Amino acid sequence: MEVNGSMGTVSTDEFKELLKSKGLKITSQRLIMLETLGRHPGEHLTAEEIYNLVKTEHPEIGLATVYRTIQVLMELHLIDRVNFDDGVERYELAHSTGSAGAHHHHHLICLGCGKVLEFEEDMLEGLELKIAEKTGFKVTDHEVKLYGYCKECGGKN
Repeated sequence: MEVNGSMGTVSTDEFKELLKSKGLKITSQRLIMLETLGRHPGEHLTAEEIYNLVKTEHPEIGLATVYRTIQVLMELHLIDRVNFDDGVERYELAHSTGSAGAHHHHHLICLGCGKVLEFEEDMLEGLELKIAEKTGFKVTDHEVKLYGYCKECGGKN
C-alpha cells in the first residue's frame, strides 16, 4: 500500500522501516494511524476525526488506543501536532520524515471561513542566519501562522 502525505508517497514498508529505525515495535495500530493520516494529506485531523476514520475499517481500535498511539507517534516525530488557536489540537504526518528540528510548512488561516491552507516556501532561513550571527542563538525550528482572508472570503471583508 502507498499513501500520499506531507512526507511524499510513502509505502507501508517505509512506515515499518521508520518505526523500526526509531526502535519501536511495529503494531497494526501504529501502521493504521500513519496510513490514515497519509491518506488525508493537507488535512489537519483531530484525534476524534482520526478515530472515526480508523474505526470504519478497524472497529476493534478504541479512542483510548488512538490517543496513546498519537502520543507515541508525536514523541517519535512521525506526526506533528498543529494548533490554530481555536482550542482544538490537530495532527498531520511530520513534514520531513520524522526528523526532529526540521522546518515545517506554514499555515494560512482564513478569519472568514476558517479554511487552513499550507504554504511550503520557507522565507525565514535568512532571518534565522542573521539572528545566529547577531546573538549566537541557533534557531532549530519555527512555526508560522498567518491570519487573513482566503480568495473566496477576501471580497466579503
